[in-house]
Amino acid sequence: MAQKNKDKDAPLRSDAMKKGNSRASARGLFRAVGMKDEDFDKPIIAIANSFNTIVPGHIHMNQLVAEVRKGIEEAGGVAFEFGVPGICDGIAMGLDGMRYSLPSREIIADTVEAMVEAHVADGWVGVTNCDKITPGMLMAAGRLNIPAIMLTGGPMMPGKYKGRKLDVISIFEAVGELAAGRITQEDLDQIERRACPGPGSCSGLFTANTMACLTEAMGMSLTGSATEHAVAKSKLATARKTGMTAVELVRKGIKPRDIVTKDGLENAIRVDNAIGGSTNTCIHMVAIAKEFGLDLELSLFDKLSRETKHIVALKPGGRHFMDDFDRAGGIPAVLNRLTGTLKNTDTVSGRKTLEIAKASSVMDDDVIRPLDKAYHEEGGIAILYGNLAEEGCVIKQSAVVDSMRRFEGPAKVFDAEKAATDAMMKGTIKAGDAVIIRYQGPQGAPGMPEMLGPTSMIAGLGLGESVALITDGRFSGGTKGLSIGHISPEAYSGGAIAAVRNGDIIRVDLDGREIEVLISQREVKSRLKERKVPRMTVSGYLARYRDGVGSASNGAVMTPKKK
Repeated sequence: MAQKNKDKDAPLRSDAMKKGNSRASARGLFRAVGMKDEDFDKPIIAIANSFNTIVPGHIHMNQLVAEVRKGIEEAGGVAFEFGVPGICDGIAMGLDGMRYSLPSREIIADTVEAMVEAHVADGWVGVTNCDKITPGMLMAAGRLNIPAIMLTGGPMMPGKYKGRKLDVISIFEAVGELAAGRITQEDLDQIERRACPGPGSCSGLFTANTMACLTEAMGMSLTGSATEHAVAKSKLATARKTGMTAVELVRKGIKPRDIVTKDGLENAIRVDNAIGGSTNTCIHMVAIAKEFGLDLELSLFDKLSRETKHIVALKPGGRHFMDDFDRAGGIPAVLNRLTGTLKNTDTVSGRKTLEIAKASSVMDDDVIRPLDKAYHEEGGIAILYGNLAEEGCVIKQSAVVDSMRRFEGPAKVFDAEKAATDAMMKGTIKAGDAVIIRYQGPQGAPGMPEMLGPTSMIAGLGLGESVALITDGRFSGGTKGLSIGHISPEAYSGGAIAAVRNGDIIRVDLDGREIEVLISQREVKSRLKERKVPRMTVSGYLARYRDGVGSASNGAVMTPKKK
């Protein structure tokens, strides 16, 4: 933690709301919710609570919030709580509702801003989990820049069936396995019933758990909290300490921009590459950086990937689960492995990154490998460029088999996810094909939905080592194989992906970081003039999102229109 000092008796930000005769009405309303005379001299700490009874990653949040409140009160603060929305991508996947997932990130950031600013909190705690909630809260932390700390809710324990561990991706893949005749209907039923045994974010290194890891790595949550499971008793103690730390941050005047610097973001991206995290971090980290007033180019992910060895292989790209990772030492242990390349940045815990790294150790060399025994010599993420993606696109290269690092095959083009999935179910996708699913970008869908259904179907059908899937949409953190997303510019805005036709040859070279459709630039331009954009009528929030959202290569952030 940056060692700022603040006079304990100095005015609090919230004094403007609660001091003086002119604020008597506000005090009266505060008394109605339980504040007493002595509370008006204490710092007010808001708690952004993402509890709901829809998302497994959030059903236990009220228990954690209760402990956060205790910590705040024990440290001499007053706690107030408000809710933020949370969408379960696994439930919405493949439906129109999935278009709301990424846009909800902006709603979350805006909700925190509105509640914290309107009620003049001195600091706040983000009690979060899952894909868009954690990035949204981090965006709000940078935007508001008042003392803040995150508490991620923890992973779900894996399920079990026939001696193997399961997660939600096991269900998606089992659907394809049944279609291919590789398992029975009874197997599918049992996998469905056993894969998700209780609370927590899905148990592999998908986007939710990746973002929890990066939150810890950039210094915005307490040490060890990212991999601490939802059902762990220690999670309650971490919640309590988080509340106490929030008050301490206020007392010392330490703000998020004191913690999260360009060096801190680079540390987080190095960790991301070392553990083989979700490709969605490329959107979220760029968006988070913008709210912290920092420039973060998509190309930085690739630069750091080339400098960082891949030393952790969790599901979906590896055989280990989050409980294995936690047992092996979690993020502090990864920091220990990466000590030679990390910057010595501040954290909300009060300890420097390198101090945490040097004090930590790896408990299982098979789960967190030594650098000289890395799974891959490069990190998990690669950024590709070429005539099909002039602004770049993203792949989790650590989840690609060596035989697919160079690929060339004919395009099978679809303008909707369902059409692609139906074709797979009918057996019309063959080994060697390049499946193109377009008009799924931030503007085109709108909302840039994830494509877990098609990627899991390909894996389940036994085509994961022979078929490429390319989209201007996104992939779940649970995706593996030659799955290339975030194609920018997207089809809706006239990107070259809109010009691809069935049978065109697609060439991918991961080592060369290239992706191309093998037609001339003149032909691309000619076809784009003739293209017909599929009609996708939207209203309400999605219509406003389409009007304001930018390219995936720039974080898919909402930007005000210039007057």
